Amino acid sequence: LESTKKLEFETDEGTWISLDVTPDGQSIVFELLGDLYRVPIAGGDATRVTDGFPFDAQPRVSPDGKWIAFVSDRNGSDNLWISKLDGTDLRKLSSESQDAIISPTWTADSQYVVASARVTAGTQLRMFHIHGGSGITLGAPSAGEGGPPPAGGPGATPSRLGATASPDGRFLFVAQSGTGTGLARWQIARFDMRTGEADVITQAEGGAVRPLISPDGKRLVYATRYETKTGLRVRNLDTGADRWLKWPIDRDEQESGGSPSRDTLPGYAFTPDGRDLVVAYGGKIHRLNATNGTDTLIPFKAKVALEVGPDLEFPYRVPQDAVRAKLIQDPRQSPDGKRLVMSVLTKLYVMDLPKGAPRRLVAGETSQFKPTWSPDGQWIAYVTWSAEATGHIWKTRADGSGQPQQLTKVSAFYTDVTFSPDGQRLVGLRGNEFMRQQTFSEFGGLKISLDLVWLPASGGDVELIVPARGLGFPHFTTDPSRIHVYSNDGLISLRYDGTDRRTHLKVTGPGRAGAPRPPAADAVMMRPDGRWALAEVNHQLWVVAVPPFSGTAASVSVRSPSLPVRRLTDIGADYFTWADGGKTITWAIGSTFFRRSFDSIDFGPAPEAAKSPEGGKEGAEGAGGAQDDPKSAKGPEKKDPLDVDKNVERVEVAIESPRVKPTGTIALRGATIITSKGDEVLKNADIVITDNRITAIGKGVKAPAGAKVIDARGKFIVPGFVDTHAHWEFRTHDVLEPQNWSLIANLAYGVTSGLDVQTSTNDYFAYQDLVETGQSTGQRAFMTGPGIFSNNDFQSYESTLAYLKRYKEHYRTINIKSYMVGNRKQRQWVVMAAKELGLMPTTEGGRDLKLDMTHAIDGMHGNEHTLPVFPLYKDVVQLFAQTKTAYTPTLLVNYGGIIAEEYFYATTEVHDDKKLNRFYPHNVLDDMTRRRRVWARKDEFV
Repeated sequence: LESTKKLEFETDEGTWISLDVTPDGQSIVFELLGDLYRVPIAGGDATRVTDGFPFDAQPRVSPDGKWIAFVSDRNGSDNLWISKLDGTDLRKLSSESQDAIISPTWTADSQYVVASARVTAGTQLRMFHIHGGSGITLGAPSAGEGGPPPAGGPGATPSRLGATASPDGRFLFVAQSGTGTGLARWQIARFDMRTGEADVITQAEGGAVRPLISPDGKRLVYATRYETKTGLRVRNLDTGADRWLKWPIDRDEQESGGSPSRDTLPGYAFTPDGRDLVVAYGGKIHRLNATNGTDTLIPFKAKVALEVGPDLEFPYRVPQDAVRAKLIQDPRQSPDGKRLVMSVLTKLYVMDLPKGAPRRLVAGETSQFKPTWSPDGQWIAYVTWSAEATGHIWKTRADGSGQPQQLTKVSAFYTDVTFSPDGQRLVGLRGNEFMRQQTFSEFGGLKISLDLVWLPASGGDVELIVPARGLGFPHFTTDPSRIHVYSNDGLISLRYDGTDRRTHLKVTGPGRAGAPRPPAADAVMMRPDGRWALAEVNHQLWVVAVPPFSGTAASVSVRSPSLPVRRLTDIGADYFTWADGGKTITWAIGSTFFRRSFDSIDFGPAPEAAKSPEGGKEGAEGAGGAQDDPKSAKGPEKKDPLDVDKNVERVEVAIESPRVKPTGTIALRGATIITSKGDEVLKNADIVITDNRITAIGKGVKAPAGAKVIDARGKFIVPGFVDTHAHWEFRTHDVLEPQNWSLIANLAYGVTSGLDVQTSTNDYFAYQDLVETGQSTGQRAFMTGPGIFSNNDFQSYESTLAYLKRYKEHYRTINIKSYMVGNRKQRQWVVMAAKELGLMPTTEGGRDLKLDMTHAIDGMHGNEHTLPVFPLYKDVVQLFAQTKTAYTPTLLVNYGGIIAEEYFYATTEVHDDKKLNRFYPHNVLDDMTRRRRVWARKDEFV
């Protein structure tokens, strides 16, 4: 990432300053906004030791005074580094790609650095030699390291954070997280370097964190919470006497969840003689007498000079012309390859391929979904669903002649229907319609239990095959007696009576580093000949060889395949299937349909695998995807995404509907109006609205003839609220419900527009269009679409750019959600791709202030959720102010303490609120209000 400007200012305050004192007692090394500084022990002007884009943090000076150990992402991910005191002779000691290194400390001989490494199930202690090696784990491996034991289960080691070594090298004192909940789960443990055993030595009700041993090894300082505030205590290790040293100081991070990336409290240090403790709080650096707590301020001034990324502000006008549908859902090519059927804005359309005009297939206002062709191409079956919780399976002539035929006798929720290859039966999934109606949220997919069922293609009784229990995506090969389905357990086939169940193939994709097992493919579909399968992995499409069934399923990783594997997309796929008896592969994303001949795929030797951002083997992009050329001296060679390969046919489907616009004139008389002009309040004033524009505001405004006049005396009128961090609840899984309570409830509470900042599924784009076309009542709804997550595990800038094209070119949205996409290098690739495409990424704060600050430094447009550390001082305030990072605190789900939502349940009557009962599902109100699990004193809320 190249710097676009330098952010410069002077500050005498700092937020979350970790520091250390040099062995000669003459200076302090500390961190500030990702750079390391050095200041005289008496205070003064700070000298910068490190600078640039890397975020350097948590410095510790070696006992011999030659080295600084610190955590830095200068190679793209958080690792342990050392340098000379002046910042020269940089050396990287660890080689992490995703897991974070936290809180380094030195052994007494200055030869080893001990740090905590954050893995899947927590943190573990690792020790690194200054002259190299991969490091060793101290104590038993934490749960998740090389095996599946859950945290707290048999063989699991507690998380350990922020070690400090005794002068004799015998012990490490460390904060250790137990299996309990609340503050008391963190306590101080003494780890024996000889035996690897640890003993808990505190039982503080407010937790105990950030231990520090004195130079003589006789005193232990640690932090704990008392009466909601954090303070420092000191224990005499000879006598056991334990007393307060300083209370209160800045709040700790015990409640931010997991193991914070810069520990639960900033690092502090003894002076070499052990008489004083140097610690930062209140934005300043203080020197505390270790005996009586006398506080002396150490003033400093630091000239901040931060390299920052691009400005990702791309304003756009809200469209006013016709609405072009953003999605074609479940498109299916006809058996002869000449037509396409799809569900668009809850209606079925057909079109002639490749350039025919889409036309309605089924008349009427019923909502129609999940179309599928009969093998002879004469019929199209589909499902219906309505807000009244009625659903059926239907079929209609593919040419649109005649009347649709209802095939099911009993109303239910039906989905994913498909014909058997002989055309005699239909197979699909069935769920209870009442349960779906009662479901509050389908964020992430369906929440009700389903059955795998079949019925005659001519209609009749629906027969149970098996309870689905996670099985889905039913389809067939050429054998009409066996049904193929998919779940996380693999690609499975079975007979109509549920017997002779066989698992044919398991496909996995890349996952987050340190995960106990790789994630399963999202969906897999067998080719009609049974020799190949299509697999969707992280929203990308792959073709995978399927060996003959031998009683044991073959397991294939697309990253390091044991069988022939080829990647077909870089931008991605929302839907996919085989067509033309397996001769053709089709897929779609947004409103674009793609198809490719199977014979055009080259299964020759795969290109040599590129390297991951941390040097590991990269197989995903190496199997044909977009990647950077490491040999290019001129930088990465740009390669077209696989989706635009010369063998791929692309069909743009344009279905337009008029944008709904109100007409007429309304006059609101006699209201108290709070305008957008600062503090302006107009009493007994009027508003005139013509069509969809406010045409006049003021006292005694004359309304045009024929206007509808509404008496608003006694009412307050305010500008509509804009919800910049919305999460609306919709019916998903491609079976939609246009009249949705979530949109109506928001509108009833004055929200006239908003942005849903992570929709989980693509269905939300259809709901956006449904509002704009008037089929749904609600506020103007903007969508980011599904978030960009770490499981994408981008291996290059080119692969990142290709993936983000789905949002700009196919979903036609400018706003996207970069949801903790990986390490610093991968996050910067997102920034670079967003700049090239004109996208505005907002991010997930993740309870991590360091992550939040790098978002602002790198140029992310927005940052969601509260910054978990408070109070904030000049440095962080200036960073966000000068980078103009849009900050949405979402106070109801604040970090660093009990969420504020609990405050409202505890202090207000929610269940009986008349307006909520009018617009909110009552079963959800009951569930959310009658028996809350959290009660806390008011002073516990932050």
